[in-house]
Amino acid sequence: MQVFSTFEHSSFIEMAISTLEKKGIKKESIFILPLDNQTGERKLFDNIHRSDGTSLIDIGAALATAFSVIGASIGFKLRLGPIYWGLIGAAVGFFIGVGIRFFTEIVIKKRKRLLKGIHSEVIVIVDCEESQGEMVENIFFDHYALGVAKVKSLVN
Repeated sequence: MQVFSTFEHSSFIEMAISTLEKKGIKKESIFILPLDNQTGERKLFDNIHRSDGTSLIDIGAALATAFSVIGASIGFKLRLGPIYWGLIGAAVGFFIGVGIRFFTEIVIKKRKRLLKGIHSEVIVIVDCEESQGEMVENIFFDHYALGVAKVKSLVN
């Protein structure tokens, strides 16, 4: 039987492995595989197949509304009239809002991602007897595994 488990990078992996070795699982039966971190920059623009859940135009839409109302109100006293000044205000507000959002996404959130130091997960695979499968699963969960899966071996 093979037991697959995922962990965050922490000392709990080492504690789980030492516990497994104390319970009779050989070192040769334990395989640990760290996942690689994403090396490239994350894409800022979404497409139809992928979205990160953040919108770049939300602040722009709000500021466009506010600036168009202000522009239309002031436009009654200006030469071009309220409609043109409302449209000018909407365009100015939209571009200011999108600029603010770009700044927050590129500069501020990038710093937070770098400071946070997001680490990838670690996969642990244990080859054991079918009678030991439940014990291995319990040890993994006791040491804060993110998930555990058991697969019965086809070879006897």
